[in-house]
Amino acid sequence: MAIRNLTPRTEVPTPSLEEVPLSSFDLFTVGIGPSSSHTVGPMRAAASFAADLSEHGMLNSVATLSVRLYGSLAATGAGHGTMSAVLIGLEGKLPDQVLPAEMDQTLARIEESGLLHVSASRDVPFRESDIALHPLTVLDGHPNGMRFAAYDADGAAILEATYFSIGGGFIYREGDNRDGSSSSGPAVVADPLPFRTAAQLLAHCRTEGLSFSGVMLRNELARRPESEVVAGLLHIRDVMDECKNNSLERTGNLPGNLKVRRRAPEWHRRLREEDPNRDPNFWQEWVNLVALAVNEENASGGRVVTAPTNGAAGIIPAVLFYATHYAPGMKDADQATKDDATVRFLLASAAVGVLYKRMASISGAEVGCQGEVGSASSMAAAGLAEILGGTPAQVENAAEIAMEHNLGLTCDPIGGLVQIPCIERNAIAASKAINAAKMALWGDGEHRVSLDEVIITMAETGKDMSSRYKETSMGGLAVNVVEC
Repeated sequence: MAIRNLTPRTEVPTPSLEEVPLSSFDLFTVGIGPSSSHTVGPMRAAASFAADLSEHGMLNSVATLSVRLYGSLAATGAGHGTMSAVLIGLEGKLPDQVLPAEMDQTLARIEESGLLHVSASRDVPFRESDIALHPLTVLDGHPNGMRFAAYDADGAAILEATYFSIGGGFIYREGDNRDGSSSSGPAVVADPLPFRTAAQLLAHCRTEGLSFSGVMLRNELARRPESEVVAGLLHIRDVMDECKNNSLERTGNLPGNLKVRRRAPEWHRRLREEDPNRDPNFWQEWVNLVALAVNEENASGGRVVTAPTNGAAGIIPAVLFYATHYAPGMKDADQATKDDATVRFLLASAAVGVLYKRMASISGAEVGCQGEVGSASSMAAAGLAEILGGTPAQVENAAEIAMEHNLGLTCDPIGGLVQIPCIERNAIAASKAINAAKMALWGDGEHRVSLDEVIITMAETGKDMSSRYKETSMGGLAVNVVEC
């Protein structure tokens, strides 16, 4: 059989980067921990490859498989669950469909039998140990590269494909445009209010009389009815809450040889004793708790919302908790009021997230942790500033302040695990976001440094940053702290 290199599945011509819309549901997706770029993305890529084999009638000819991971995926894949994610993806499962317990059962079955159930229908000999790692080889396109190949019984290649995981669970296949959109659904529908920069977003706010969330909602309505937008965003909120609550039920240490003790359950017990009535003086302790709980669950491989990445997944839930519990009038507000605030918060946050995807990157392997924790802090600051009554100019200022003070943040996970410094970093960044929003609201929206300038600076800083500080565990805390 001749080797196949498939063209994009959609029959609609792939738009350029500027034309492809990004939805709130691209930036907030349900996935599996501990990493969006190293767990969620590889799982989606592997599932895409398996789906191509099935959809194009090649599956019954597959006798063997080859999987190669490159660059950052290979360097920290063990700590990030990359190889396990690839196996689950090749079996046809997607991150938003599979539960952690189901993953454990599937992986145990593969290890015991030595057989991979490709696309849930074809048994092929393959184990995690068969995945080849090339940490010192970086493919053109992105530091997170992976190559899949399927062969027939004679050793002839049936299908080959190279994918890149570009942060936040977004993937693209070599030969396709790197549009960054992972939305499922019908053909691409253009945004009625397209924007690539904060200046363009602010211009829409002025001419249309809308807030950041209003612009984002207008664009969402081009693809789905408002009831679906609201229900979808509230579902995202509910998964965030579920993630936090699951974490509070766990005890002991986090997975891995660092033996990091879970702090969220004990902190929760103590807070319930010391602050039974939610005294406003304890707001920071509660924000810290939410951020720690979400990221401890992520580090455990639990179900989490990429916001916009897994490594930064605790920031937006923590600041949203502040917005719906400590913002003026929220403590005793009814559920409908809190739901409305949640929807506006997430839409405003997503609008800022679009800017980072368009102008820079949210990939720690590409620009360091400033692209993950920094982007999430900036997004959360914007969402909170809007809930607190900020004008569009103040909301933009809040997002700018939060990122400005995360510039240069490196990604140096100890042992390749999303634990140290990642978990505490989320709590600190959540507080930064809250402070940024409050600072912006004390101003009138006029400020010297624009959000666009800060985002461009972040992108340039990431390009200049040594690869040792970009999710390779080859520099910083990762080499200066003894693992065990």
